[in-house]
Amino acid sequence: MSKPLTLALPKGRILKEALPLLARAGIVPEADFHDDASRKLMFETSRPDVRIIRVRSFDAATFVAFGAAEIGIAGNDVLLEFAFPEIYAPVDLGIGHCRLSVAQPAALAEDMASLSAVRVATKYPGLTRRHFAARGIQAECIKLNGAMELAPLTGLAPRIVDLVSTGKTLAENGLVEVEVIAAISSRLIVNRAAWKTHAAVVPLVELLRGLVEGDHAAAA
Repeated sequence: MSKPLTLALPKGRILKEALPLLARAGIVPEADFHDDASRKLMFETSRPDVRIIRVRSFDAATFVAFGAAEIGIAGNDVLLEFAFPEIYAPVDLGIGHCRLSVAQPAALAEDMASLSAVRVATKYPGLTRRHFAARGIQAECIKLNGAMELAPLTGLAPRIVDLVSTGKTLAENGLVEVEVIAAISSRLIVNRAAWKTHAAVVPLVELLRGLVEGDHAAAA
């Protein structure tokens, strides 16, 4: 019998949206998974051939890329930032929808098209640099891991690149979206070597693909 397949799940909103889909695929975590007091990091599931690790959203792709998990879920913002060649993303799960945008204070009158350089606070320095470089603009990126809206308010950087869902947080801090870099959703990701060598990977991918396609067909 092959070793259990390890599924890397990101914490937070994506996890909440992913659990019902996984349950329909017969993957239900053990009770400790939902115990906030538990310090466990690896969990058994209702399927003996699948176990779960719960990690930070940016780390799910890293665990899969380096083979510590055969399969996982990650937003394509993370995939675009790291561009791991070891990862195959065969299914858009249709969850975790938002957008990656450039935002700035509403009072900032500078037109970016006229700039040759910008300073940007972001969680996505690689993606941000590539985006602005494609427009002939050099981006000085200051990496932050949260509270991005503070950067313009404190003078750290006049612009930010961050995930936006409703835009309410931006508005409450006097910021406006000025450009959408990419539409974001969560993807099923697979380690390319595991795709060829682990017997449980392809059947699980096809099962989840069928569930997602069925949902799309029902909604059409």
